[in-house]
Amino acid sequence: MADAPGPSAREVGRAQLERLGRVIREQRKLAEMSLRDLAARTNVSNPYLSQIERGLHEPSVRVLKAIAGALNMSAEALMVQAGMLDERAGGGSARSVVDAVRADPLLTDEQKAALLTVYRSYIEAGEAGGPARGPGVA
Repeated sequence: MADAPGPSAREVGRAQLERLGRVIREQRKLAEMSLRDLAARTNVSNPYLSQIERGLHEPSVRVLKAIAGALNMSAEALMVQAGMLDERAGGGSARSVVDAVRADPLLTDEQKAALLTVYRSYIEAGEAGGPARGPGVA
């Protein structure tokens, strides 16, 4: 008895694009960004971004990098979260703090937003030449 054929390459590709779109939408909402905000930050049209989020178009590498950058993550992390790239294939390096917070299933969206706000404030303080210290640290 022969095994039933698996999904076609077209079906697999469509599922990957839909997952990528869902991840982009989730990350955009976590960043409290409207589609219009993301369009402005990426220099990509609002309708095209909407189509990407709905899994209707496959973004180019340039567009994917622009979206990831606007969401404060790497294109590789975005693709790993969408299941399009093996985590080991993404360079094998540890996830960034932002990626780890966003991926943590134990945190609520509000907790993730609060942690990322505090983290970014420390990074900005360090970039501005001030010490990147936490509360209560002398």
